Amino acid sequence: MARILKGLPVAQALTKELAARAGALTQSDVVPTLAIVRVGGREDDLSYERGAVKRCEAVGIATKKFVLASDCAQRDLIDVIGQVNADEGIHGCLMFRPLPAHLDEPAACAAISADKDVDCLTQGSLYGVFAQREMGFPPCTAEACIELLDHYGYELEGADVCVVGRSLVIGKPVSMMLQARNATVTMCHTRTRDLAAKCRAADILVVAAGHAGTIGADAVREGQVVVDVGINWDAAAGRLVGDVAFDEVEPLVAAITPVPGGVGSVTTAVLAKHVVQAAERKALHCGKC
Repeated sequence: MARILKGLPVAQALTKELAARAGALTQSDVVPTLAIVRVGGREDDLSYERGAVKRCEAVGIATKKFVLASDCAQRDLIDVIGQVNADEGIHGCLMFRPLPAHLDEPAACAAISADKDVDCLTQGSLYGVFAQREMGFPPCTAEACIELLDHYGYELEGADVCVVGRSLVIGKPVSMMLQARNATVTMCHTRTRDLAAKCRAADILVVAAGHAGTIGADAVREGQVVVDVGINWDAAAGRLVGDVAFDEVEPLVAAITPVPGGVGSVTTAVLAKHVVQAAERKALHCGKC
């Protein structure tokens, strides 16, 4: 039976550490603050917003909400982003995506200050991830994978890691972050030839393909650690499932993350981490910390 790598203990440990750091900033008259920019009221956005606000409260981060109508004009969204950029008391900006189809999402993302981009929406943040520079921040979910592996004590240096998925949200950035930790990374996707064999060769398997059941029993082996980043709705089962066929894979591997309750549980804690880091950077620049 595999070790189940739950996200809650990881998030709790991060929250405790971040609360101490946020408290130190507050004593220096710097209150870490997150701006939440939301267009419309999609239920998945509202659900994540509730979780993010709750996590921020636990850490000691203030939140400011900027909510626009779903039919707002592009200039209204850009004006709100400009307000966030100009507000010296705001350290991080979270803008929910996807935006409504009539809005220019790339232009909106580009308008966010890289210093306040706490979820890798800007090219500056992506450059920081790929060039290993302290510019912007990595995607929260990608970093949550690393936090989870670190928390449970899995050594990344020298490990053979297979990443299934090539998006700019998870697959590509998490591959770069793993390489920065001296892992040897093989990047794959759903059209990779003999995907199962490449997955079986890895010590650690990170799956972010975006399709339920992408990885089954034929793609794993004894001793592996499997990190399932996928979140899919299984209508037949009436529940959320990952990209890994959990019931098939769990008896065969050494450790696996559940869905739900795995990587996703760590994401808001990483978001809070980025806000605290942004506040620390600004305080250091201003000589307040």
